[in-house]
Amino acid sequence: MTERALPTAPSERIVSLDVLRGIAILGILIMNIQSFSMIGSAYTNPMAYGDLTGLNKLVWILSHLLADQKFLTIFSILFGAGIVMMSGRAKAKGLKQAGIHYRRTFWLLLIGAIHAYLFWYGDVLVIYALCSLFVFLFRNASPKKLLIGGLLMFSVASIISLLFGFSMVTWPVEVQQQIGSGWKPNEETIRAELAGYRGGWLDQMTYRVPAALALQTFLFLVLFLWRAGGLMLVGMALYKWDVLTAERSSKFYKKAMLIGFGIGFPMVGYGVFRNFAADWAVEYSMFLGGQFNYWGSLFIASGYIAATMYLCRKPAESRLMGLLGGVGRAALSNYLMQTIICTTLFYGHGFGLFGSVERKYQFLIVVGVWLTLVFATEWWFKHYRFGPLEWLWRSLTYWKRQPLRISTSGS
Repeated sequence: MTERALPTAPSERIVSLDVLRGIAILGILIMNIQSFSMIGSAYTNPMAYGDLTGLNKLVWILSHLLADQKFLTIFSILFGAGIVMMSGRAKAKGLKQAGIHYRRTFWLLLIGAIHAYLFWYGDVLVIYALCSLFVFLFRNASPKKLLIGGLLMFSVASIISLLFGFSMVTWPVEVQQQIGSGWKPNEETIRAELAGYRGGWLDQMTYRVPAALALQTFLFLVLFLWRAGGLMLVGMALYKWDVLTAERSSKFYKKAMLIGFGIGFPMVGYGVFRNFAADWAVEYSMFLGGQFNYWGSLFIASGYIAATMYLCRKPAESRLMGLLGGVGRAALSNYLMQTIICTTLFYGHGFGLFGSVERKYQFLIVVGVWLTLVFATEWWFKHYRFGPLEWLWRSLTYWKRQPLRISTSGS
């Protein structure tokens, strides 16, 4: 075989996918900021830490309604679509699809592990890499089978959660107490976690390593495997149906927006009401109360996707779409840069603000990080072909140093 395996050139990229990926990368920071800046329990139980009245409560409600699980859903869908797209291009060039995919996955797994254990436990790259090991095997299935299989797989985590929720009252008392202490930790536990993350890098490892390991083992088996893996299959189906490439009609996307938002927002909003009515009690909110957002997020994410594709169909590319597309082209770099910026702000090796920034001010930081990433990415692509980590990932995947700097001739 004489043709060398080469990555996708910038000129061959699909603009709608880059724009959607950029929106997803920026959007996930709305929720991740809580994990960066507050104790772990506060992410799932807003009553566990911090003021939750007035503007702080409003910020939490809007963040939950608009962002929680929505952008991760989009990102998972895009990851599945990317598997089909890259496999198709490799096949068209007569290249070995599996070899490229699994080399790419191996390096993503390694990057994710470094990210999770050395920087921030909330990493999703390891989860995506593990899921893609088997999701790749279904790349040639029909869109209908992929969609049905993906939704069935997505349902498994929901079923597990419901089983846990309804059976919790029968669990041994000591197990219930242990779960309750994790859901709403006592003052001593909170002070210890605050001190850990406000300390140096080695002090943080006491909390970061166990949290990352839990996400990649137990939580992966009961939640993330089914959720992320199922959504990847859905993404494969949507890509094959041309939904993610803005090739369907404007009428199709308008209808999808109406259905997605019309079902999703009331469902998630009702879930918020029920959780507050239950005073965020672990017996209800930990497993049962989260189901409204689990399913509602799928509909809202569908609405976001449809809205983005509708805008991408417009003949004139706006500056905003160009900026978002740039962020999406460097999605991996921007995802990890969020971690570098936020851990520097909140952890002890930086400014040590962990646990001291209220939710209403966290959002201002989110906006600041967005602006930094958007304009830094715009500047970067004036000089370079790929994002810095994208360049590294591609060079490792194809085992050949890729051209990075844009030549003065523009070639």
